[in-house]
Amino acid sequence: MLTTDTIDRAPKALLHDHLDGGLRPQTIVDLAREFHYDDLPTTDPEELAAWMRRGADRKSLELYLETFAHTVGVLQERDAIVRVAAECAEDLAADGVVYAEVRYAPELSTERGMTLDEVTEANLEGFRIGMDRAAAAGTPIVMKMLVTAMRQAARSVEVAECAVRWRDAGVVGFDVAGPEKGYPPTRYLDAFEYIRRENFHITIHAGESFGLPSIWEALQFAGAERLGHGVRIVDDITVRGDGSVELGRLAAFVRDRRVPLEMCPTSNVHTGAAPSVREHPIDLLRRLRFRVTVNTDNRLMSGVSMSSEFAALDEAFGIGLGEMEWLTINAMKSAFAPFDERLRLINEVVKPGYARLRGLESRVIAAG
Repeated sequence: MLTTDTIDRAPKALLHDHLDGGLRPQTIVDLAREFHYDDLPTTDPEELAAWMRRGADRKSLELYLETFAHTVGVLQERDAIVRVAAECAEDLAADGVVYAEVRYAPELSTERGMTLDEVTEANLEGFRIGMDRAAAAGTPIVMKMLVTAMRQAARSVEVAECAVRWRDAGVVGFDVAGPEKGYPPTRYLDAFEYIRRENFHITIHAGESFGLPSIWEALQFAGAERLGHGVRIVDDITVRGDGSVELGRLAAFVRDRRVPLEMCPTSNVHTGAAPSVREHPIDLLRRLRFRVTVNTDNRLMSGVSMSSEFAALDEAFGIGLGEMEWLTINAMKSAFAPFDERLRLINEVVKPGYARLRGLESRVIAAG
C-alpha cells in the first residue's frame, strides 16, 4: 500500500472541484460575521464542518445540494470571493495539487448586486493571489476557472458569454451543474452551440444521479468534451459470471473516444451514486482503461482532499504509485489548459515527481 507521505508528496491534477464546496469552516464563520449572514446552523467551525458533512451524506444529490445555501450565502461580496478563491489555491497546493480547474457559478453570487463579470473577476483575482502565496511557500500550483451555469436557472447563455469573455484571463471552459433529473442538457443547447462556435471547452455534470440518457445527451447534443462524474456509464457495461465484459454502444463510444470521466468517489457515495468506495465503478472502469480521473468535487461537504481520495482508492483497490501516476496523467491530458502548458506540467512536474518517489521507494526496499 502507498504510504501517507508518498500520497501527500505525489503531484496531483484536479479537474472537478467546486469553489463553493471547499470553503474553510473558519472562513465561513468569519465571512458570515463580516457580511451579516445570519443563517448559519452554528458559528463553531468544527461543529459547522461536521454539520456540513452530515447534511451532504444523505444518499441524494438534491439533498446534498441543500448544504450549499450557507457557502453561497457568504459569497455575495467581492472581498469574500477573493479570499475564498485564494485560500482554495493555497489549500490545494498544500495537498500536492500542481494543476487545478475549479468551477463556480457566478450567478450564485449576484444577490447583492454583483454582475456575472464582477464575480468571475473576483474569483480569478483570488486564484492569482493564492498562486503567488503557494509559489512563495514552495508548492507552486496552476489554477484555472470553469464557469458554471445552474440547471435550475435560466441564464445559461449569459453565463456562457461571460465564460468566453474571460477566456484569456484564466477561464478555460463552461460547465452546467445542479439537479440532473428534469433538467436535461438539451434545455441549454443555445449556450452549448455558442461555446462551440467560439472554439471553447465544455464539461457537463452528467451520469451522476441520472442514467445513460443524461450521458448520451451531454455527448451527442451538447458536445461535452468531458463528463462530470459519468458514474452511470457502468449501466451500459455487462460483467458476466465468467469475468468476461461486454460494452454497450454508448460505453464503447466513451472508451473509444477517450472521453474523460471526472470521477469523485467519496462524493458519489454521499449522493447515492455509488454504494461505497469499494463498490465504486471507478475500479471496473480503470481496469477497462476508460479515461478515468480522480477528483474531490466538494472538499468541505465530503470531508476530502485529493490525498484522501487516492488513499481511499489504494485501500480499496491497491492502485499503487504507477496507477496513481496514470490517473494523474489522464487528468493532465484531459485538462482544458493549452496543449503546451499541459505538456510542460506533465514532462517537468508530474513525471519527474513520480520518478523521484519511485527512487525513494526503491531505496527503502533496498535498505529493508
